[in-house]
Amino acid sequence: QVHLVESGGGSVQAGGSLRLSCAASGFPTSRYCMAWLRQAPGKEREGVASINTVLRVTYYDDAVKGRFTISQDNAKNTMYLQMNSLKPEDTAMYYCAAASGGYCNDFPTYNYFGQGTQVTVSS
Repeated sequence: QVHLVESGGGSVQAGGSLRLSCAASGFPTSRYCMAWLRQAPGKEREGVASINTVLRVTYYDDAVKGRFTISQDNAKNTMYLQMNSLKPEDTAMYYCAAASGGYCNDFPTYNYFGQGTQVTVSS
């Protein structure tokens, strides 16, 4: 059974950094597409970044490119999102997600999600 648990969220001032972690169990992360999505109040959930460690391919939404870095430690079955130069518009609930097939940057295909971790960036 796929189980995803996020941690590392919090409140920071603009320009600050946070590192999110996603502990996965019940499946080998090396064989799945893994991603981070976020949902701000009143907005739809959107893809932030994805990773395919088999192909060594990462994808970033334009809004976070150059500021966020997605990585994965398959030995620990854990995924990370390093977030630097945070902006107030990055405020959202961040979700870890997994997909067993499809293209890793095709965010609507993700079918496993964690419970989310809140990130709040103040100006």
